[in-house]
Amino acid sequence: MTNTLEASIEIDATPAAVWTVVSDLQRMGRWSPQCKKMVIFGGDVKQGTRTFNINKKGLLVWPTNAKVIRFEPNTAIAWRVLDNHTIWTYELVATATGTKVTERREAPTGTTKISSFLVDKFMGGTADFEVDMIRGMNTTLARIKSEVESATATSR
Repeated sequence: MTNTLEASIEIDATPAAVWTVVSDLQRMGRWSPQCKKMVIFGGDVKQGTRTFNINKKGLLVWPTNAKVIRFEPNTAIAWRVLDNHTIWTYELVATATGTKVTERREAPTGTTKISSFLVDKFMGGTADFEVDMIRGMNTTLARIKSEVESATATSR
């Protein structure tokens, strides 16, 4: 699994408003169809923060551990999943009408043998898994958009 996967959405809010939501990783379970919970170690999320995550697809449930490797307020947050070497990033870019948010999953050095085996044998194979991941990214971004725009509308 070495393909870079990504999805983007336009949100009618400032990068600062979007950042407030996107950088609160404990809320990931509310948005993601696969990552059901992120437990943050050490308080505030920042560069070097570690997380313990619970993921679910169908009847399969598995834990992962991650470390925040990029933390640029109002611009980007990224974490490396230590168990499979993938990097998940959310990038925010100001636009004329709000903020473009891009979610990306990269595997620049490939994934672990165990991860590849599990995807192949239990998650439909790489091609199906990646289609499902893109679908999940779009769902996650739509949920983030809804949450941010609802909060922004309430504060106006």
